Amino acid sequence: MRVLVACEYSGTVRDAFRKKGHDAWSCDILPTDSDPAYHFKKDISEVLTMDWDLMVAHPPCTYLTNSGVMWLHKDQKRWDLLSKGIDFFKLFIDSDIPKVAIENPIPHKYARDEIGKYTQIIHPYMFGHMERKATCLWLKGLPLLESTNLVKEEMEKLPKNQQQRLHYLPPSPERAKLRSKTFQGIADAMADQWG
Repeated sequence: MRVLVACEYSGTVRDAFRKKGHDAWSCDILPTDSDPAYHFKKDISEVLTMDWDLMVAHPPCTYLTNSGVMWLHKDQKRWDLLSKGIDFFKLFIDSDIPKVAIENPIPHKYARDEIGKYTQIIHPYMFGHMERKATCLWLKGLPLLESTNLVKEEMEKLPKNQQQRLHYLPPSPERAKLRSKTFQGIADAMADQWG
């Protein structure tokens, strides 16, 4: 199967599909942290119309999520950026690829009105990671992603700053990259269940 992993610099999801024998490629404007032989370093619009069977997309969430909604009311320019973010998100929703999964955090109401309600919410603790991070999936032509290793009870015994480690990361140049990387257990579940 030909798989496109859109807006992924890490190669985590792409490599999980490649390990299962799929012709998987990542695409991002950033260089990849993994094998560059299977990475398009370019605008996604240049590869979106190629012949793909499945796409897993990770569009930027900065202006779409609940966590950033308060900033909309503090700076009028952010409304324009929200509009651009919605248009970019819709590239994936409206693509002709038969199987599509788009992941993003919980959107605020202004974005949700435009991009539609998510199909499913998952957390890393459903896939063997001792962390909580609500991740929404918009699915087309794919089944819900099923939990593979539920560790919620053990995770809930940890202090809040460990349960939500990514939320508590201090400001740094790497913070956005660390927060956006897909957990390996989730990537493996995608490749196993959708591949």
